[in-house]
Amino acid sequence: MEIKRIELLSVGIDVGSATSHLVFSNLILVRDEMSPTLRFNIEERNIIYEGEIIPTPILEDKTIDVDALTAFFKQEYEKAGIDPARIQTGAVIITGESAKKHNARQIAQALSKDAGKLVAATAGPNFESLLAAMGSGATARSRAHGKAILSCDIGGGTSNLAISRNGEVLSTSCIAVGGRLLAMDSEISIRQLADPAVKVMQDIGLNYRLGDRISKEDIGKIASRMAEVLIEVMKGPAKSSLAKQLMVTGDLDFSIPIDEYLFSGGVAEIIYSAKGRYNDIGSILAKRIRSLLPELKSPVVEPVNKIRATVIGAGAYSLSVSGSSGFMDDRLILPIRNIPVLRVDVELAKLSPEHVVSKVNMAFQRHDLLEGQEIVALYFRDPVRVNYPDLELFAKSMETALPNSIAKGLPIVLIFEKDIACSVGKVIRRETGLKTNLLSLDELSLSDGDWIDISEPLVGRQVFPVTVKSLVFPVN
Repeated sequence: MEIKRIELLSVGIDVGSATSHLVFSNLILVRDEMSPTLRFNIEERNIIYEGEIIPTPILEDKTIDVDALTAFFKQEYEKAGIDPARIQTGAVIITGESAKKHNARQIAQALSKDAGKLVAATAGPNFESLLAAMGSGATARSRAHGKAILSCDIGGGTSNLAISRNGEVLSTSCIAVGGRLLAMDSEISIRQLADPAVKVMQDIGLNYRLGDRISKEDIGKIASRMAEVLIEVMKGPAKSSLAKQLMVTGDLDFSIPIDEYLFSGGVAEIIYSAKGRYNDIGSILAKRIRSLLPELKSPVVEPVNKIRATVIGAGAYSLSVSGSSGFMDDRLILPIRNIPVLRVDVELAKLSPEHVVSKVNMAFQRHDLLEGQEIVALYFRDPVRVNYPDLELFAKSMETALPNSIAKGLPIVLIFEKDIACSVGKVIRRETGLKTNLLSLDELSLSDGDWIDISEPLVGRQVFPVTVKSLVFPVN
């Protein structure tokens, strides 16, 4: 009987500057009978468990306590009654200031190893912005109401911004404004002071150091300046010197008229309720932001999800599904994790061996990679049509372009935007010396610089779950 519906269990784990938590989601994939390729689409995303939210455990040397985190998440799995072996997709998100800890990669690897199959370790600021927009409900609201919505997810270390319109995220950005950049103890002595907070203090003529007592008046000044900078970059591109210093990415695309604004993240809980008190600058920052909302040119609406926006996005929205006509060598072992995506700009009108080989070489050079150095995913938009002479030419050109990868027995991963993966795979197998280690997928929309995880196929060894992510681990 033909399979028409697939259920996947997904986990989202967020290790943030202030808090850490997880969610489990059930993803429903349904075959599109109207699609010429009968591909599967994700039709439903249902949250089945929202875990406890804890302060992110920090050791005395200011690194994150890996043992405490892994123990906590193990307890959450047990509370939810979920065996890690059942997990089929999802993402670990190391966000904000947590991503700057020198053991961030160790944390991601530890949690990925223990959390189940194909859990992606991710921490790119633009990717976080996209997940927060989706997890907060901003992107779905933009589709339902036909509006352009600017969402702002304010966490402990950063604020992640995105513009969604008609159900798609069109632009993302990030600025170092967050509630955990400055934290005090009960005696109002500074016990946590991040570099962005130092820059804010320098901008307004203050000079505090870690351990100093700080007045409530000066805390208010710092929070007010942070709020002003955040509203500045929400209204338009960063213009002030401080805003430019605090930008983590480029500005949003402000050619898109904004119909509504929406806040999520831990600080947003206080923005909307005006309640909450923490041992950091978050509650004061929220109140200052509330006072500046009239400066925004469009209404501010309340999201479906606030503090859980990123973790819900990680668990429910980080997955893509390939088309139904993939090609895989039976001897390949999946999942394959952390594969860099190299866009190859082969033009259909210029199809020739020389053109294909040169464009593959350029893709490797653009990423400062040597062909055969590691596993990569070569991504093509529209390189060839389904007629045998052209497919044979393309197949032999790929063999010529990847001599070292083939000689070393590395998996050859080819991904196409168009529905041609199975045809390409069969012709490569038939017409070239590349008889093993080939994986060819299609109907995926990727970008140069993405990283992907590819999981075990779901239907007839042709439909593949692909987690698209961004891996960024600053060390300073």
